[in-house]
Amino acid sequence: MKLKKLFWPLVGGAAIVFSLWVLYHDVKGLSLRELTDSLYAIPLSGWLLACCATLVAYGALAAYDHLAIEHLGHRLSLWFITVASFTAYALSHTIGASVFSGAVVRYRAYTSKGLTASEVGVLVAFCSFTFALGTAMLFGFVLLIEPDIVARVADFLPIEAAISTGLLILGLISIYVIGSLVGFRPIHTRWLKLEYPKPTLVVRQLFIAPIEIVAATAIIYSVLPAEGNPGFLVVLGIFLASFSVALISHAPGGIGVLELIFIAGLPEMDPAAVLAALLVFRLLYLIIPFFIALVVVLVFERSRFLTRERNGSPSS
Repeated sequence: MKLKKLFWPLVGGAAIVFSLWVLYHDVKGLSLRELTDSLYAIPLSGWLLACCATLVAYGALAAYDHLAIEHLGHRLSLWFITVASFTAYALSHTIGASVFSGAVVRYRAYTSKGLTASEVGVLVAFCSFTFALGTAMLFGFVLLIEPDIVARVADFLPIEAAISTGLLILGLISIYVIGSLVGFRPIHTRWLKLEYPKPTLVVRQLFIAPIEIVAATAIIYSVLPAEGNPGFLVVLGIFLASFSVALISHAPGGIGVLELIFIAGLPEMDPAAVLAALLVFRLLYLIIPFFIALVVVLVFERSRFLTRERNGSPSS
């Protein structure tokens, strides 16, 4: 049992160590002065665009929870869902093991509003699938429009493989859409009953899911210099690859993983400028939301404690 609990933290730790070791060898000639100069070179317009993109990204993440609550047939306060979603994602993105850490926050929040543990499980699965759907859809389009992007991260793959993979991904997504339209039977597990969302929900999933990823990419793209910049689609493709690997590795905040793949994927750009852009991304998308989320959790738990004290019920 102890080994199972330690498995993912060990995987995440190993991913961080390996990524930082490789990254060190890639940028060991880079000085701190070059990095700070790149940060100072970011114009005010870039910072403003990055801040706006961050708000859009977290707004789209909140929409994941809104869709999941509607799928479950519950009606909750728009404000409550938004705050709960923001807190769950802000903590899980930074802590790592996002599905599990986000599930704990959602369980505490949504069970206080009457949802059962199994319903929270469906909600977490729905949100995770919505994110995966958006990632896959964008991957498919990027591989079709910019197939030579595979040479940046896997130069052994031919362009034809990229195109066929893109078509396959979009084909699988179309099967999911057809399943919703036709009304395929739900999937029963020991703990959950997973049903296809209504077609109207699926349409909104396909619209909302990519927005968060595009907005998160825009945080980085907004503060990258124009010199050597390969364009938004290429940056998007590299972000999709790096963020996916970071999630799989369970590395907290994807530390080392994002930097490694971005430096390797943008060889025509100044590494100092790339690292500066990723620092801005970490500040706006991870660090500031993380501390705000900690305050929200403290306020929520304090209000729950005071409510129990007033009602004279035992603490839980």
